[in-house]
This record gives sequence, structure tokens and C-alpha cells, in this order.
Amino acid sequence: MNLVSSNMTETNTYELTIAVEKETFEAAISNVYAKQVEKINVPGFRKGKAPRSIIEKMYGADVFYDDAMQECYPAALSDAADAAQIKIVTVTNVEAVEVSADGFTFKATCIVEPEVEVKDYKGIEIAKKSTDVTEELITEEIDRVRERNSRMVTVEDRAAEMGDTAVIDFEGFVDGVAFEGGKAENFNLELGSGNFIPGFEEQIVGHNTDEEFSINVTFPEEYHSEELKGKESEFKIKLHEIKKKELPELDDEFVKDVSEKDTLDEYKEEIKETIAKRLEDEAQKDIDDQLVEKLLEKVEGDIPEAMYDNEVSQMLREFDMRLRSQGMDMNTYLQYTGMNPESVKEMYLPEAQKRVKMRLALEKIAKVEDIKPTEEELNAEYERLAQGYQMEVEKVKEVLPVDAITQDLAVEMAMKFVKDNAKIK
Repeated sequence: MNLVSSNMTETNTYELTIAVEKETFEAAISNVYAKQVEKINVPGFRKGKAPRSIIEKMYGADVFYDDAMQECYPAALSDAADAAQIKIVTVTNVEAVEVSADGFTFKATCIVEPEVEVKDYKGIEIAKKSTDVTEELITEEIDRVRERNSRMVTVEDRAAEMGDTAVIDFEGFVDGVAFEGGKAENFNLELGSGNFIPGFEEQIVGHNTDEEFSINVTFPEEYHSEELKGKESEFKIKLHEIKKKELPELDDEFVKDVSEKDTLDEYKEEIKETIAKRLEDEAQKDIDDQLVEKLLEKVEGDIPEAMYDNEVSQMLREFDMRLRSQGMDMNTYLQYTGMNPESVKEMYLPEAQKRVKMRLALEKIAKVEDIKPTEEELNAEYERLAQGYQMEVEKVKEVLPVDAITQDLAVEMAMKFVKDNAKIK
């Protein structure tokens, strides 16, 4: 391959003129012939046995040229991009200029990655969230554990209250006529859960076990049943049982049941350490999120829409793979959600834009700061990937070229560089 010329025709758009030498073109023609000969009928020869020279004589010397050129394009474009020191985002047009047995020349119009600027990426000011572990946080965590270990007990000495679970029979009527789906027996309803029509749960409060009574409610205007929207209704209720949640006593015995600690003080200290780690993790993630947002604001450059489109397509492929792993596919998902391909793309576009801008920013910082992984770091990354994919390291290297891994690690290191140089208060 020989890069004849490289010209910027407009922002982020290049026209490349590329020559492919005779040897490369001839190898591609031979390859195409080997693939297609089985499908070509030539009188006097068994199918698949006709010599290339005979086929070319029958159909023309250029019979395999178009397909051979198609085979040459990807590698030729890749080599040309390296020679021109550009990164191709997408190729919008390819046009053959001259073709013969001695090779061919073609022009390619390409959209390329932009050269962005990132200003003032050192010293970004970030406010760190508090990581103080208060007694209130410790109490809240212990209360959650007590909730998980609570049990329901029957209440016999009082009327129903908010927070209780009422075991009821009910039947609903509109204009004195029972309606479909409005009846149940021995139904467990948590009072205050908001699971029933507004006003329903509140009117059970104050009634006692074995009491029979009626309540009146109005169905909401946005209710799912057309027949019941906005209708006034009467429900006949029988209250069978009132139950309440009973929390375990907060003592050493409780601690032994829910942890490996022996005393309440030891357990509280363990809870404190757990909360402290969680708060620190949350604070670090928040720092990262703030850095991303502030770094994005500092990116200057005309980014081609094709880069966003490519990122959206990649995100959709990843989403489709996740759906398939769950026994679904994209078409089924669209049917369930009432969305269409365009609306899904619109949903992913903002995140795609952030990813592209962030990647360009970090690549620029890595270049400016001469950030690159060492040989040891590269080998460690290949080892990590090999374990994750359950493949041999050499196989991973065949699939993931060293240049791609080097760039990925440089981007990660650039992010760490920005964070290490931030002013975190």
C-alpha cells in the first residue's frame, strides 16, 4: 500500500488517495478466485475445476477485480490512516481511480477523530462528601437488621393502627352491584402501604378483630379499569385478625443471632466500620462523577456526529447481548416497552456523547503528559483479561492487539492523573 495523498477537505474530513501494489492485488484476486470457482460453470470443466485463466478469458480479465478490491480496502485504509497519522471514524465514500493487473488506485473520503483541547485539567476543585459515621447512621443500620429479623404477632387488645397488617375479607360494590375483581378473602393488607385505593386503608384503622363494617371510597380518575374510573364505591369488610411487626430486643443475644460478635458494643463497632467503608466508597465514586462532569466542560473541539453514532451502536450491541443472556432479544424488548429503534437510540445518545468526549479528553491528556503503561503493566493487564475470559494469554493477545490495550490503560492512567492532581476539599 502507498499513500499517494492526504487532504483535509473540511473539518474532520479527509480525502485519501491510496495505491495498492501488484503483489497485494494479485494475492486478493487469487483469493477471490478460490472462493468463487465452485459457483462458476465453465463448459468442458467439472464445477469448481475451471482454471482461473479460462474463467478470465470467458468473462473478462477483470472478472475478479471488484471483489478483490473489496478485500484490499480495509487493510489499505488502515495502513493509509497510520501513514497520514489520522484515526478513521467512518468511511463515507470509496471510489476506484485506476485499475489494472498491475494494481489499483482509489480515493476514500473519511471522517476522522478530531484533535480536541482540554484546558485547566490540573487542579480541578472537588467537594468531597462527608464520611462521618454518626450515631444516627449506626442506629438506622441496626434498625434495618432488626426489621429483617422481625416477626408478625397477633394483636388482641386494641384496634387496628397504621403500620399493622389487617387480615380481611372484602367485597366492592358500585351502585349496589358487585364488580369483577373487587372481592377477596383472608387478604393481608399492610395499613399505610398505599397499595389500595386512597382512603381504603385509613378507614380500617380504629376497627377491631371480628368486626364487620363498610367503607366508602372513590376510584381515581387515572384508575386502570375504564368501568371504575372516578366511580364512588362501597366495600364491605370483615376484619379477621390484626397483626403487628415485633422487632427483636436489642441486646447481646440479638447480636449473637445476626453476627459473629458477642456484645452489642462490638456489634456497633463492626457496623461503624461497615458504614465508614460504604461512605468512603460512595464519596470516591462521587468524586469520580464530579471529575467527569467538570472535565467534560473543559473539552473544546468539533466532534463528528459519526463518533456518537458509533458509540450508540456499540452500546445497543452490548444491551442486546445482555437481553439475550436473559432469554430476550431487542425486538421483544421493544414490544414490551412500546419503544422503537429510534427512541432507544435517543435514550442512549446522551451517555454516548459523554463517553466519546471523555475518551477524547483523556487520550489528549495522556498524550500531553506522556502517560503510557510499562511493559509490566501491559503484561499484568493481559493476565487479568485472560483470567476473565478464561483464555490463554497468547490467545487474548491475538484478539486484543497491544496498541488497543495500551491506549485503554493510558486512558485509565490519565483519569488517575487528573484525580491525583485535583483539589479535593
